[in-house]
Amino acid sequence: MAKQKKAPRPKAQTPKGFRDYFGQDVSERAEMLRAIAGVYHRYGFEALESSAVETVEALGKFLPDVDRPNEGVFAWQDEDEGWVALRYDLTAPLARVYAQHRNDLPLPYRRYAMGPVWRNEKPGPGRYRQFYQCDADTVGAASVAADAEICAMLADTLEVVGIPRGDYLVRVNNRKVLNGVLEAMGVADEHQQAAVLRTIDKFDKVGEQGVRELLGQGRLDASGAYIDGVGLSEAQAEPVLAFLTSKGTDAGETVANLRAAVGESAVGAEGVDELEQIGALLAAQGYGSDRIEIDPSVVRGLGYYTGPVFEAELTFEIFDDKGRKRQFGSVAGGGRYDDLVKRFTGQAVPATGVSIGVDRLLAALREKGRIGGEVQGPVVVTVMDRDRMADYQAMVAELRNAGIRAEVYLGNPKNFGNQLKYADKRHSPVAVIEGGDEKERGVVQIKDLVLGAKLAESASLEEWKERPSQYEVPRGEMVAKIREILAQWA
Repeated sequence: MAKQKKAPRPKAQTPKGFRDYFGQDVSERAEMLRAIAGVYHRYGFEALESSAVETVEALGKFLPDVDRPNEGVFAWQDEDEGWVALRYDLTAPLARVYAQHRNDLPLPYRRYAMGPVWRNEKPGPGRYRQFYQCDADTVGAASVAADAEICAMLADTLEVVGIPRGDYLVRVNNRKVLNGVLEAMGVADEHQQAAVLRTIDKFDKVGEQGVRELLGQGRLDASGAYIDGVGLSEAQAEPVLAFLTSKGTDAGETVANLRAAVGESAVGAEGVDELEQIGALLAAQGYGSDRIEIDPSVVRGLGYYTGPVFEAELTFEIFDDKGRKRQFGSVAGGGRYDDLVKRFTGQAVPATGVSIGVDRLLAALREKGRIGGEVQGPVVVTVMDRDRMADYQAMVAELRNAGIRAEVYLGNPKNFGNQLKYADKRHSPVAVIEGGDEKERGVVQIKDLVLGAKLAESASLEEWKERPSQYEVPRGEMVAKIREILAQWA
């Protein structure tokens, strides 16, 4: 009988497009979410935690087909042979929740939600298949006052988490204005309209002349390849260019330029009126153009939105992987989407909201040095006598009850040096030592590990003697001495 082969050991690796988050990353994210939730709560929004799994019908996008059932999302068939999937954002679940529970919810319904979302897309540098979003939405409010409130809340949120004024800008546009521009162009074909939208989205990259060429016959890109254009005449392209270059020196000038760009279009004029109202509402609350401004270049996948759209951009410069300066870019975006709930109810329900990319925002704060660096670990109570574990546990309980993060060393206590190495790896600020001699005399040794490390790096023997990093104190003064040391390194 042939010898049965052993099953190969599984590889210890994360799936492609996913990553693990350790203590500091998790703590920094939790602190950011707490700060953001505080702003949302102050604005009157209520928390909602919806299911991580939705039916694909509820998601309404990336519906599975026979050949590619997982396209765009992580989907599978349940026991009833229906398709379900991990949520790809927090907005589609909100539409389902509101439609399902609308009789029990207030109108308008103001909710915020935070959590991971999953997208079955090709991963890349800094682009993962699981990431955190932080959303706030108002369902059931048709007034643009709801959109203005979202913009104000977004500006406040950025400042609360550590992005000062001058380092960010919330930019606002309106889908209706662009619809008016399309009307003024006389472009009715849906495919051609989609091509125009894609071209507008390239304005930041190719500039006014590049857009002009792409709306016409086409252009050579940087690689020398020829990109076919939309095929519009110069007269047809003019409203788009007027729209994209309509940003003035102040909101009044921008609004006037947008009115000229939409021409006689009624929907375009309505969109300009809404932008003007948003500007007035924000100005009344003290939000100037240094924080929130009207900007026609904001596109944000306009096919999804039905009215105002907004985007938060960080304006400070960073260096890319090739050492080139560039702006950090967008960390949040949103807008009005009045058709999403209609998929469930058959009736249009106005809604507007914003989504913050938590991982992007964390990366921005690290780039500015506002978070990161070495995180202080717990105080470590060392074990000098394994038969006295109850004494050491009593010590650590006393520290914890005093609000000090602490732990007892639970590895093999035979080698004391290994205990200190463990404390070093945990970034512990203090180690507590109580051997038999200290127990008899009613004292403990308190070792300041931070000061000890600094002295070891650069101190002379004389400095070492003058600034001892280990103190002997009465057992009853242990907590007070540790507090004193921790206060130095806070």
